[in-house]
Amino acid sequence: MAEKSTIARPYAQAAFSLAESRGELKKWSEMLQCIAVVASDPTMQGLLDNPNIDGDRLIELFLDICGEKLDTHGQNFVRVLAENKRLVIAPEIAELYERKRADAEKTVEAEVTSAFPLSEAQKAQLVAALEKRFGRDVTLSCNIDESIIGGAIVRTGDLVIDASVTGQLEKLANTLIH
Repeated sequence: MAEKSTIARPYAQAAFSLAESRGELKKWSEMLQCIAVVASDPTMQGLLDNPNIDGDRLIELFLDICGEKLDTHGQNFVRVLAENKRLVIAPEIAELYERKRADAEKTVEAEVTSAFPLSEAQKAQLVAALEKRFGRDVTLSCNIDESIIGGAIVRTGDLVIDASVTGQLEKLANTLIH
């Protein structure tokens, strides 16, 4: 079976193209997130995997749960996914869509994990440095993990910058061993 992201890619592209042409990137983010949350629910997953559930009934149930969060185009998107038995990959579609949206809007999300809470000045300095490096607007989320002792770990997409004390000690240990 093909990887989920491979199957999800054309659906994400179609949703993005429609959203972009209508100037509704944020609205589609919200709709796809709703669809993904419903599809990820364990009870719903059981229904999606059940061959005895009528497709029309499944669509009706899905649309009832999403309610007014979906406009006509969002409802049609659910119908297409259901007819092609692709509702199960809704989370992957939403994730790929968000990547396309971030590229189009020239934004990036960064997550920083530090041993202690960062001051507003430190956050602003980190955002400025990341914006300079990536050439994009940066949205920063912060986490605390005292086990890293000091410093910070910054994650954005596939990039990880480990400037933590723990990370530096591990690098030193590996260097000494090898």
